[in-house]
Amino acid sequence: MLHGPKETQQRAKHLRRTMSLPEITLWRELKKRPNGLRFRHQHPAGLYILDFFCPRFKLVVEIDGEAHEYGDRPQRDAARDGWLLTQGVRTLRIPAQEVLTNLEGVVQHIVTTAQNSYPGGGGGAAMR
Repeated sequence: MLHGPKETQQRAKHLRRTMSLPEITLWRELKKRPNGLRFRHQHPAGLYILDFFCPRFKLVVEIDGEAHEYGDRPQRDAARDGWLLTQGVRTLRIPAQEVLTNLEGVVQHIVTTAQNSYPGGGGGAAMR
């Protein structure tokens, strides 16, 4: 299982209390364990905090707002996804707006991706 240093754990704890609307909306569905999948939210991993993490299938789900499209954010996201791959973990990136407008489709996409994922495979994926 991925873990982080104490500072990252404390930051994750704070983020659990201050999640965005898309994160709250998706968490309400994921904690129902769709298709038996168990997720952790705001999970510390190294120096990073993962929005949602399914340990069984080694899948991270990141909810990306518009800020992820600008500045150095795409490069930082790619570096993070690359590091996670070295840990045997895949990343699925989902636009925040998609969560708000197509929640059922997003959850189904997450379930399908989790069940088709495998350690060390594929790199970051996106729902766009």
